[in-house]
This record gives sequence, structure tokens and C-alpha cells, in this order.
Amino acid sequence: MERLLKFHGDDSKIIIWEHNTHIGDARATDMADEGMYNIGELARLHHHEKGVVLVGFGSYSGTVVAGRSWGAKMQFMNVPAARKGSWEYLLHRAGVQNKLLLMDDFMNDVFMENHIGHRAIGVVYNPEYEKYGNYVPSILPMRYDAFIYIDETNGVHPLHIAPDGHQVPETYPFGV
Repeated sequence: MERLLKFHGDDSKIIIWEHNTHIGDARATDMADEGMYNIGELARLHHHEKGVVLVGFGSYSGTVVAGRSWGAKMQFMNVPAARKGSWEYLLHRAGVQNKLLLMDDFMNDVFMENHIGHRAIGVVYNPEYEKYGNYVPSILPMRYDAFIYIDETNGVHPLHIAPDGHQVPETYPFGV
């Protein structure tokens, strides 16, 4: 990120598309208790004056394309209904409509006082872990500036490859 900003100059802007555990500010999760940090936290710490905006995503249920472990074949997987008490469960209970939450509206709310489970689905996902894992305790208004909630998702795959496990994305594993 720093090299790109330096290369393109002081007036440049950057959009980083990352998994929630990478882009959401780690200080609003239990990651902070373990001394971990991520790009969302670093962006806020080093570039807050430039208007950093962190956007998270969540879903109640649906499908996703992921692998069961690192290097595993991509496959469509069912995403079961969100665990009771999680952010995704609470948003579903508030109505099955998709939602855009602007976190400034929640800064003085009860949601600032409690870490609530927020589902983590990324390149690696295992639906069997839903009961005990796959959730990151989070204070959502501190983790993101905005949150896009889609009640039911449909898994998608990169346009140039099919999720057959035999083709490797052009930027794997480093990205550009």
C-alpha cells in the first residue's frame, strides 16, 4: 500500500478489496488480545487524515466458493443460517432485506459495549465449523465505517476460471 501511494503521489487514492479479517480494524476484535494487527488497522493508523473508509460484508445464509483448507480445490459450499446471537443473525432478525449500515449511526449505541460474533468466510471456509468456529468477536461500529449485509448470498467465481481446482488464478498466492 505504501509503495503504491508513494509511486502515484500525494493526491492518489487506493481501494483495497480484502477479506473482513484483513480489512476490518483488528483493534475491534479479539485479534488485538493476541497482539495481531491487519491492514485495516494500519490504514487507519497511518492514513486516517486522508479519509480511510473500511467496509465489511456479512450474510445470513446462502452459498460461497471457497476451499476447505489452504491449497484445496475451490468448490461451491452451502453457508448455513448464521449462529444465534451473531451480527448476521441479528441483522436477519431485523428483516430479510439487504442492508447498508453506516457505523456513525451506531457509535453511541449498546453495540459499542459488547463483542458480538461476526462470521468469517474467506478463501478457506468449512461449514462444519459453524457451531464453534468461523466467528470473530467484534465491535462492528469500531471495526468498519460501513457494513454491507446481504441476507442470502450466491457464490461466484473469477470470470477467467471455473472452480474446478485445476486452474490457478493468475495472481495466486501473492496478488497484485
